[in-house]
Amino acid sequence: MSIKKLLSIGLLIFIPISIAAERLEWGALTVFITAAIAIVPLAIWLSTATEEVAVITGPSVGGLLNAVFGNATELIIALAALRAGLVDIVKASITGTVVSNLLLVMGLSMFLGGLRYKEQEFQPVVARVNGSTMTLAVTAIVLPALVVSTSGGVNEPEIAQLSRAAAIILMVVYALTLVFSLKTHSYLYDVGVVELEEEAAAEEDHKPNLWLWLGVLIVSTVAVAYESEIFVGAVEEATKGLGLSPLFTGVILLPLVGGAAEYVTAVSVALKNNMDLSVSVAMGSSLLVALFVAPLLVLIGQALGQPMDLNFNLFEVVAVTAAVALANLISLDGRSNWLEGALLLATYAVLGAAFYFHPA
Repeated sequence: MSIKKLLSIGLLIFIPISIAAERLEWGALTVFITAAIAIVPLAIWLSTATEEVAVITGPSVGGLLNAVFGNATELIIALAALRAGLVDIVKASITGTVVSNLLLVMGLSMFLGGLRYKEQEFQPVVARVNGSTMTLAVTAIVLPALVVSTSGGVNEPEIAQLSRAAAIILMVVYALTLVFSLKTHSYLYDVGVVELEEEAAAEEDHKPNLWLWLGVLIVSTVAVAYESEIFVGAVEEATKGLGLSPLFTGVILLPLVGGAAEYVTAVSVALKNNMDLSVSVAMGSSLLVALFVAPLLVLIGQALGQPMDLNFNLFEVVAVTAAVALANLISLDGRSNWLEGALLLATYAVLGAAFYFHPA
């Protein structure tokens, strides 16, 4: 049995434990830890159900499902935090998801894959397209912060309007990337679907049931939403007790909880020498967050009356810019090795330490 299956089954025990911890008031830290662990297997089941439905429905519908549900766990947790008024943590989680996917996920994949294979290859054209699109997303994230820092004073309504305009543009760009990847240039992205189909065919008597996996998808989504409410309800008190700032919580802890499925998938396929899919998972997840999840949260947050915008603090902007620049530089040649993975991991570790000691 694979590590992914072991985690998806073994950690389910923490769902009733987390519910009991919350109902019986075992303390914020206990609730926080048990709910965080409970979200991990649910995220894996959500990801697995999406992949299975993608195999059954074919490349076009399957690709669209992956695009929509690829970061569903992170989006659900962020929405729960947004409803609770934890805007700073939501903003930090956006930064953290992009940084962790580009540095931690891709770094682990390249490092562990590089230890097994001397050098691994992937399609540089896909990395270049993703890199160019990520550069646009970073620009949209940088500009509101630059407007605030370079002007004498900008009112919050004006920043909100700028954020709404940028959010709409980013969502349009995301729609264009879907057309590019699913329609006009789908042949460049076929490797992901092929890998999923081969894994499905390799299992003896594997007969995917569409309605079964749709049921798993719905149940997993509802369960993640429920556990996210428990998790978010304890996050402030628990992290304060641990001496952690909202910035560190959002940038480091939340992406580790919500992105567990992507981490396991990316690393496991890298160990099978399929860096195409591994890089696609890491960079695709970052794109989804930057071009769809973040803009959607801005629009929803403002609709709920929460002061959600794209005005990130300059330290977060620098972190995202550094992550995108380094990931683009390393993936440019379409080759990877363990040292490049180590460089990405080292950068993530330095940024993690900086966020930990940041007084924000």
